[in-house]
Amino acid sequence: MTNQNQEMKHSKSAVLGLQHLLAMYSGSILVPIMIAGALGYSSKELTYLISTDIFMCGVATFLQLQVNKYFGIGLPVVLGVAFQSVAPLSIIGAKLGSGAIFGSIIVSGIIVILISGVFSKVRKFFPPLVTGSVITTIGLTLVPVAMGNMGNNVPKPQLSSVILAVLTILIILVIHALTTGFIRSIAILIGLIVGTIVAVFMGIVDFSPIAQAPIVHVPTPFFFGKPIFDLSSILMMTIISLVSMVESTGVYLALSDITGEEITETRLRNGYRAEGFAVALGGIFNTFPYTGFSQNVGLVQLSGIKTRRPIFYTAGFLVLLGLLPKFGAVAQIIPSPVLGGAMLVMFGMVTIQGIRMLGQVNFNNEHNLLIAAMSVAAGVGFNGTNLFQALPTTVAMFLNNGIVIATLVAIVLNIVFNHKEIK
Repeated sequence: MTNQNQEMKHSKSAVLGLQHLLAMYSGSILVPIMIAGALGYSSKELTYLISTDIFMCGVATFLQLQVNKYFGIGLPVVLGVAFQSVAPLSIIGAKLGSGAIFGSIIVSGIIVILISGVFSKVRKFFPPLVTGSVITTIGLTLVPVAMGNMGNNVPKPQLSSVILAVLTILIILVIHALTTGFIRSIAILIGLIVGTIVAVFMGIVDFSPIAQAPIVHVPTPFFFGKPIFDLSSILMMTIISLVSMVESTGVYLALSDITGEEITETRLRNGYRAEGFAVALGGIFNTFPYTGFSQNVGLVQLSGIKTRRPIFYTAGFLVLLGLLPKFGAVAQIIPSPVLGGAMLVMFGMVTIQGIRMLGQVNFNNEHNLLIAAMSVAAGVGFNGTNLFQALPTTVAMFLNNGIVIATLVAIVLNIVFNHKEIK
């Protein structure tokens, strides 16, 4: 009986791990697709990028799941490719070639490892007022991504896209309303599967990614040639890495709040170390920088499963799919509207998690109300704005990241108005 219980527990964890994989898969492969398109890579090079990207996402996630004295945050976090790296890497690649892309990534990863101890000491600057504001901003800035997918990312979405997206949302809501326990915890996965099946009957599922994918793929160090270490490129990617560390901090603190596990300076340091190591490995194997994926935070909250076991399965599946591209391509056939419907639910959960954290704040202090209002408004407003087009590219990229702006505004205003309370 004990063995049966163990087998059942592992089976459930495996299904939950698959759900996490599907939640992050599309967002993670989007980065190599966009960079390959910007730099004119061949279909063979794109296949390499996607497969190695997925493989390294699994390796990076496994590193972050560890609990030891050297590296790993030890929370149910999934690492994927940092979306904010698309623009700077495209600029570097266009000007200096692929070698400069991966050389700058390697060095930026090493820098993250070196500064992890110093960066971990910022924990005291992230009280519920700051973290709640940042996590709320994360959710709100991700909602437009979900909406774009619901409309199939085209200017004039077809009615079929809207139907699929709404159907996926309804399936998730119905499962949550009518079921309990394990079935409820995989509501997102069921929504994705049923939505895709309906899309097949509607004739809008493209199976070509499966047919075109090779059977086996082996990640190769320096596939695009030897790295080039250009100072300006390294500086740009170091800034992007710092941005990713700020975002990851928000993810770690959100998961800490959900799971009830305390995040000490040592655990933060180890988390940054694991992230830096993953970034450096990504550069060596010619993929891109990694960061904690905030969309999976909503999934942890929604499923109610707060242990690391499902994420170990996610990491294993990612490694396997990276080695077997035809299996990995199955996840690529999920239509964008179906994925967008599921994303809307998950990102809404991230937003509510931030609001729950803000519920711990004393808003009788009007300073706190102003801090939260300004950080969320600036984060959502500055995200992707054209307000800073006249500034240098590196500065504009930094200011256009709503999550970073929300974090900086919240931290600075909290120091200015509540400096006596910071210990």
